[in-house]
Amino acid sequence: FQLKLWNKYRVSNIPSLIFIDASTGKVVCRNGLLVIRDDPEGLEFPWGPKPFSEVVAGPLLRNNGQTLDSSALEGSHVGVYFSAHWCPPCRSLTRVLVESYRKIKEAGQKFEILFVSADRSEDSFNQYFSEMPWVAVPYADEARRSRLNRLYGIQGIPTLIVLDSKGEVITRQGRVEVLNDIECREFPWHPKPVLELTDSNAVQLNEGPCLVLFVDSEDDGESEAAKQLIQPIAEKIIAKYKAKDEEA
Repeated sequence: FQLKLWNKYRVSNIPSLIFIDASTGKVVCRNGLLVIRDDPEGLEFPWGPKPFSEVVAGPLLRNNGQTLDSSALEGSHVGVYFSAHWCPPCRSLTRVLVESYRKIKEAGQKFEILFVSADRSEDSFNQYFSEMPWVAVPYADEARRSRLNRLYGIQGIPTLIVLDSKGEVITRQGRVEVLNDIECREFPWHPKPVLELTDSNAVQLNEGPCLVLFVDSEDDGESEAAKQLIQPIAEKIIAKYKAKDEEA
């Protein structure tokens, strides 16, 4: 029973505190530890999810010192990028993401990235942010950075959450999508029902039940036939969870 709970709520580290609506069974907040740290008196109870536009509201920075209001993000796809300079995988992803960002913008797409820092000092934040052509939550605004972490239940970095123009989550696997689609042909990276297993997307095996189908890689026909076999099943499962407003 305990293992089922760990799997159901995709717990990858401890301590972990998850708030659930008892009447529906739906997750209210994945990052309860941040909630009780930020709101020890329970003034925001029951800590339900708020719209992205409300959580992010306030001034944002560019690395040239220019400020703009968060309302400038409205109508654009947004990548919410949780990262830090002290984290080597973050720095590696940032280099790729800078090129992806430029390609998407040059293609005429309305896209912005919002850097939410987990750096340990403002100097480190400034050094890291100087490499980024997008916008950031000011480092000094720890409360807003914490609320964004809470909103998406961030348990590790780097994490890239991709939102549609209405602020709804398209994918939590932005890191995988960027690394697998260097030319950004599939932006904004709507989830696929069936994926080919690669080094970069194997992390998803830890996030819930998965069906892995092994086929003869030398026989292209076998791979395509296998995909056609499981595609409609995967689509049906995804539609079922979407109807319940839950993650598949």
